Amino acid sequence: MPGWVLPLFVIVASVSLFVQMLIFGAMFLEFRRLSKRMEQIVDDFQGRINPVISRLQTLVEEAQPRISSMISDAAEITHVARGQVQRVDRMLTEAIDRLRMQLVHADQILTGAMETVEQTGVRLRNTVWGPVQSVSALLRGIQTGLEFYRGRRRQPEGANVTESQDEGLFI
Repeated sequence: MPGWVLPLFVIVASVSLFVQMLIFGAMFLEFRRLSKRMEQIVDDFQGRINPVISRLQTLVEEAQPRISSMISDAAEITHVARGQVQRVDRMLTEAIDRLRMQLVHADQILTGAMETVEQTGVRLRNTVWGPVQSVSALLRGIQTGLEFYRGRRRQPEGANVTESQDEGLFI
């Protein structure tokens, strides 16, 4: 190798290291500038968000007793409503049972009344209609007897009474 290559290599390596050092320095300065900018943005963000967070915290602290009160009121309302529903259920059950008993009682009364009307009809039929039929039958019998007696008197004794009766029976 010739003698000039090694010093050239050292010079090129030195220059490349120097350029690399300049690039790293520029990157360091840029990162430092970005870091300061990020710190400034974060500080600005914290400056804006901290009042909001503190206001929210104040609102939560102020609302917490009201929220707790609302929750306890809701629990009490639920308890009272459950009791009222149970009471209404008992009342409706009792009313339905009473209505059922009244319907059974009314049914018994109507059944008794219908049986009484039917018995009255049977008794009326037996006491009034039975004698009326008997009297009617007796009168028909008397009438038939009278007609028979009158009819025998008009016809001679040897007339064909049996023949006319037999003809009436013939179908």
